[in-house]
Amino acid sequence: MTIAPHTDDTIFARASGAGRAGVAVFRISGPRAFEIAGALAGTLPATRRAAVRDVKAPDGDLIDRGLVILFEKPASFTGEDVAEFHLHGSRAVEAAFAEACASAGARPAGPGEFTRRALGAGKLDLAQVEALADLIDAETTKQRKAALVQFEGRLSALAEGWRQRLISVLAPLEADIDFPDEEGVPAAVAAKAGPAIDALLSELRSYREGAGAARRLREGVHVAIIGAPNAGKSSLMNALAGAEVAIVSATAGTTRDIVETRLDLGGVPVILADTAGLRDQTTDEIETEGMRRALARAEKADLRVLIVDPAAPVSRETLLRPGDFLVWSKKDLGGAAGKAPPGVSAFALSARTGEGMAEFLVALTEAAGRLAGGSEGAALTRLRHVQAVDKAIAALERARALAASEPELAAEDARLAARALGEITGAVDVEDVLGEIFSSFCIGK
Repeated sequence: MTIAPHTDDTIFARASGAGRAGVAVFRISGPRAFEIAGALAGTLPATRRAAVRDVKAPDGDLIDRGLVILFEKPASFTGEDVAEFHLHGSRAVEAAFAEACASAGARPAGPGEFTRRALGAGKLDLAQVEALADLIDAETTKQRKAALVQFEGRLSALAEGWRQRLISVLAPLEADIDFPDEEGVPAAVAAKAGPAIDALLSELRSYREGAGAARRLREGVHVAIIGAPNAGKSSLMNALAGAEVAIVSATAGTTRDIVETRLDLGGVPVILADTAGLRDQTTDEIETEGMRRALARAEKADLRVLIVDPAAPVSRETLLRPGDFLVWSKKDLGGAAGKAPPGVSAFALSARTGEGMAEFLVALTEAAGRLAGGSEGAALTRLRHVQAVDKAIAALERARALAASEPELAAEDARLAARALGEITGAVDVEDVLGEIFSSFCIGK
């Protein structure tokens, strides 16, 4: 790995969440961590032993009294000497502690700098770093479990296994290069390398096909509520959210822009979008733009929910796809479900009384679960992973075609595939993606 963090200085930050708390964790990491900890707490405990200490500023003023724990390199999160202070989580304590650390020679950590040092020290690989960010951001049970699987290193082990298999494929290909004039060698090499490449290609394509579900679990399943003005879109949104998220009014065109809320449906994150009402004609430029955005969101969404008012039905079924929902609203006023296109589920409900809502919510939850997948194993959860696998597949397809006729070119393509797979874990130079990855981290992690 070519990633080298700046380890010649010592950094500090609050590692626990911001704001008032009964206990807050402050972390110091770097070559002078123990020295600075000693300047603040006096006599230090043995490593990995918690001890109560008075934490004082350089002028002797008592900052707080709390626990001090030391982690000696390399057996720490960052791979460096680390000192942790468990103090009371007030703003005054945090400010005084930060001032004392700075006076003692440490500097504030940047976003994700502790984790970046762990990456540079080989404590984590790049896929695990991304999984840690996902774990911190997890909102649902399934997101948490998926992030933990990645953080445990299953994707890393899978990618490294693919890379090692490619390295073994290179051996027979290079044999043909070494002995180009030997009778029968090219055919024998192709016979040996070809099936190995085919098996790996099949596996890579399988994981590539499941990448969409994995990314939806990480980022959320997008559901667009569409329909004519006053059909009941905002009322359904509020009923599903259990809060007044969208304005409900008898005035047509109340919703002009897209209103979003996030739901947890069976452990799957769902991003629910209420959109502007769709009608055939309007002279209002703002409403026209709202309808354009509504149609664009419907096109991109993973699921569409078309709301139809039985008293004023407007045909928009052409916007639906198999797996979508056609909802006849205002059941309390006598509405009933009509005919739905093939593959589209139809429901009649009342957002006002709740009639039919339970059945619709169950169906929506099941649909979101199918789109987000049910696998608990390693998965390609980020676009970066998918792009790496796509490059590997393309290179291997070329290698397979050239294995018998031009083994030197096939070997080079196999190397390119191995390099692409190494990008998943950072086994090759990925410095250009680090800035984007660590920009999502909070200070103190």
